[in-house]
Amino acid sequence: MATVEIDKASGFCFGVVTAIRKAEEELDKSGHLYCLGDIVHNSNEVERLKEKGLVTITHDELRSLHNVKVLLRAHGEPPETYEIARHNGIEIIDATCPVVLQLQKRIHATYNAPTPDGSRPQIVIYGKTGHAEVNGLVGQTNGNAIVVEGPDSLDKIDYDRDIFLYSQTTKSLQGFKSMVEEIGKRKHGVNFESYDTICRQVANRIPKIREFAMSHELILFVCGSKSSNGKILFAECRDANPESYLISTADEIDVRWLKGKDSIGICGATSTPMWLMNQVKEAVEKNLNK
Repeated sequence: MATVEIDKASGFCFGVVTAIRKAEEELDKSGHLYCLGDIVHNSNEVERLKEKGLVTITHDELRSLHNVKVLLRAHGEPPETYEIARHNGIEIIDATCPVVLQLQKRIHATYNAPTPDGSRPQIVIYGKTGHAEVNGLVGQTNGNAIVVEGPDSLDKIDYDRDIFLYSQTTKSLQGFKSMVEEIGKRKHGVNFESYDTICRQVANRIPKIREFAMSHELILFVCGSKSSNGKILFAECRDANPESYLISTADEIDVRWLKGKDSIGICGATSTPMWLMNQVKEAVEKNLNK
């Protein structure tokens, strides 16, 4: 009989755990709560909370709301969001991850620090353009920060000006290191300061998940299609073990993957709920017993 194991290090990071706890506490009291954007990049968890009364709204919809409660998810928000809430009498339930909040404050302080010529510092953020966290970080600079996703976008930087590089908290350490090295080669005698602002709870999952992937014959990686962190971790799984498959629900399991496998591992992203990985495990065991 094959062994089926769930990776104990997978599942929600503490920022997501806090956001969901705050949402459930309010829903238990009132049965209704607005959330600005998906509370987590996993449609199954979003649907579960929707059934409890959580209503996901857009930034445009936020502008039309008055005198209600709105949860801000772990990704964080730009200052403009708080100003809209204040103007509209909206009570904010702030679930911004402490790591993200600290990063926002650091970028804000750097951007507003005085320079000899009176200009604003050149802030560069290594991250995914349009990502919720990145939008919040760019907002700390009145929209002036430069977002770079990789080597192909480094031409956006002015290498004749001082450069201050930060990172989205969920990017890879190796990717950030590569950005630092490449910018260092291109700068023209200016000051270049880089700040490793990557969350270690997320970054440390890479070596752990590689070890987990290599310890099983088959890996089922469970995550939603919107998860940036999931894409990074799955790529690491696939590199460590080519017999790795990405699924979002138990229904996507192909029984042919299971044939002849004596050791099956189930893991996921920081946005993957444990209950979903348990469902996948139950489905695997059910198919193995047929």
